[in-house]
Amino acid sequence: MKLKAIIVEDEHISREILRNYLGKYCPNVKLLGEASNIEEAYSLIKKHELDLVFLDVEMPFGNAFDLLEKVENRTFETVFVTAYDHYAIEALNNHASYYLLKPISIDELIKAVNIVTEIKEKENELQDQILAPKTNSATGKITIPHQEGFEVLNINDILFCKADDNYTEIHLENSKKLVSKTLKYFEETLKEYTFARIHKSYLVNVNAIIKYKKGKGGSVIVSSGKEILVSASQKANLLSYFK
Repeated sequence: MKLKAIIVEDEHISREILRNYLGKYCPNVKLLGEASNIEEAYSLIKKHELDLVFLDVEMPFGNAFDLLEKVENRTFETVFVTAYDHYAIEALNNHASYYLLKPISIDELIKAVNIVTEIKEKENELQDQILAPKTNSATGKITIPHQEGFEVLNINDILFCKADDNYTEIHLENSKKLVSKTLKYFEETLKEYTFARIHKSYLVNVNAIIKYKKGKGGSVIVSSGKEILVSASQKANLLSYFK
């Protein structure tokens, strides 16, 4: 995975050395910026959703721990890069992933990046498990993931789902949600409910249908007024719900 990172270091030559080492030996690190003091670093942290911050301890107008204190709900990992070993305990107390001493050892740098990569991969795996769209048959709800967590929808509020390549649009009465799952996934997830696949691109809540128009396949109109074509191969499956 790519790690989005910044370098926080007040010495120009130290920033340059670390930047060059990362470019040559750690291709999965994508540098989004560099800062020479705490205020610049804080601005970058607020601007970007970071995975990793390479952090010198001693800087003008404060130190690394002052910076970390300012950051609420920290989600990035920190690798301390310093010439002083006496900050190690405080770094560990601030949940540092690694502590690099200057001059930087390339092997140690690679090890530090590998450790952070492993941490982030495990976090993403857990996040995917938590935020994967899922239903609860007792409550008739489904969770839809987004950047900040997940949203809970009542399944009965879903009018239809529309395929959009490897994404699915979930249409409600007055809004829609885009989810990074295929329509096939939602067909399987909602199979215990009254959702009919009426077209290769559409899965419709049968309870939301207010009218059917005849034709080779015909079409349905849902409660929002949207008209959706029914493929000839799915016509019998749809009409079976109304016998």
